[in-house]
Amino acid sequence: MTAAPHRSPVRLSVNGRPYELDLDNRTTLLDTLREQLGLTGAKKGCDHGQCGSCTVLLDGRRVKSCLVLAVAADGSSLVSVEGLAGDGSGSGSGSGELHPLQSCFVQHDAFQCGYCTSGQLCSALGMLDEVRRGWPSAVTADLAAGPEGLTDPEIRERMSGNLCRCAAYPHIVSAIREAAAVERVR
Repeated sequence: MTAAPHRSPVRLSVNGRPYELDLDNRTTLLDTLREQLGLTGAKKGCDHGQCGSCTVLLDGRRVKSCLVLAVAADGSSLVSVEGLAGDGSGSGSGSGELHPLQSCFVQHDAFQCGYCTSGQLCSALGMLDEVRRGWPSAVTADLAAGPEGLTDPEIRERMSGNLCRCAAYPHIVSAIREAAAVERVR
């Protein structure tokens, strides 16, 4: 006879909307989004944190949602790809216009099959915020000075946790570079 799984109440704000859930303690954020909330934008690619197709923003920081237990995110604010369109705040409310980053992805054909696109978008949005804050990357020349400019090698390094099986990387880099220029990210 097996014991019943332990459950916990979990409160999340997802794309600006509050949720109160009763979840098995072993449930990941990814499974919560997809199975409990019906938000299927974040994809289950590898389920091991290697591909990045499940990337979302948790309290403003990018995370691979297949690696985060929902109970560990209790009380947090989460933005998935469904929350990017709208007024640009990540709440998904407003006119329904594409987020500037989404528009750049469309203009630069930065997707092919589209499977990784939601993770690429959320990761790129988090990455642009990291640059805005002056966080260095592994290819930043002067760690004390922070990133001097958002170069193509800088973008590639910062996005290295997100794989694209179709190899649309040149287009993804171009889209992110243009979005950074539009948002005036250095």
